[in-house]
Amino acid sequence: MSHHPPFKQVEGSRPEFDTNQQWTTTKTPAPEWQVGSGSNGLESLAGVKEGLWDGKQPEGRFTEVDPANEAAPKLYKMLISAITPRPIGFISTVNAKGETNLAPFSYFAAVGHDPLVVMVSFTHPNGDDMKGTCENILTTKEFSANIISEPFVEAANYTSIDAPKGTSEWPLSGLTPVPSKTIKPARVGESGFSMECVLEHSYDLKNDKGVRTGTMVLGRVQLVHARSDLIDRETLLVDTAKLMPVSRLGGITYARTTQMYELPRPVFDKEKERDEVKALLAKA
Repeated sequence: MSHHPPFKQVEGSRPEFDTNQQWTTTKTPAPEWQVGSGSNGLESLAGVKEGLWDGKQPEGRFTEVDPANEAAPKLYKMLISAITPRPIGFISTVNAKGETNLAPFSYFAAVGHDPLVVMVSFTHPNGDDMKGTCENILTTKEFSANIISEPFVEAANYTSIDAPKGTSEWPLSGLTPVPSKTIKPARVGESGFSMECVLEHSYDLKNDKGVRTGTMVLGRVQLVHARSDLIDRETLLVDTAKLMPVSRLGGITYARTTQMYELPRPVFDKEKERDEVKALLAKA
């Protein structure tokens, strides 16, 4: 039995979703940061004044976690609450019978651009069974990966329901299946960025007991569908502000992307000529 109040009761106490919040670009936290100076020391950031971000290692500051000594559910909670924010792969598949499936996965990432490859990883309920999406990909060798945005996040979240295999989440979500051009699984019509993928490689993950607990899948992108107002046709840059992507944090928490700052990459051939850089390199 849950010790927490009903979710709708908790949600009711929170401020309304701010649709007027504008995409903004700010300065970096410390624009005057100097090479070799470590953390920026901005005391208005939580914990900086208390020295929590100074790199020192006093007794008790860190908790060591040995995965071999912890239960898998606890490790899962730790991982998804620490490695954040995570992009969400909204994966559309079809099984061997032609039955459709649609579900979100936050073990999802871009892997490479030449060839264009994305990764999605699945945890399994036990060593003998696997989630429908993973099973479908391994069987049919195809999937559609779609980016989730704020205008349809509730519908996307509903597809995470623990429906039995063979039950399509598409009608439950109310989202629009649009036929793909190179694969059988449909793409999500509401998504501003979708990729038609074929299976490039898969790799089973096994725990210390040798039990298969997950499968990582690499998908080679055959075709991209980017809404024309979101992408610059010449540079192929996608406008994040217009895409309004949703990311995952820990538990049932999602995050918005509404603010950014820019940090140019230093160029070694230029930086090495600076006196302060020369001095730091000489100490190395």
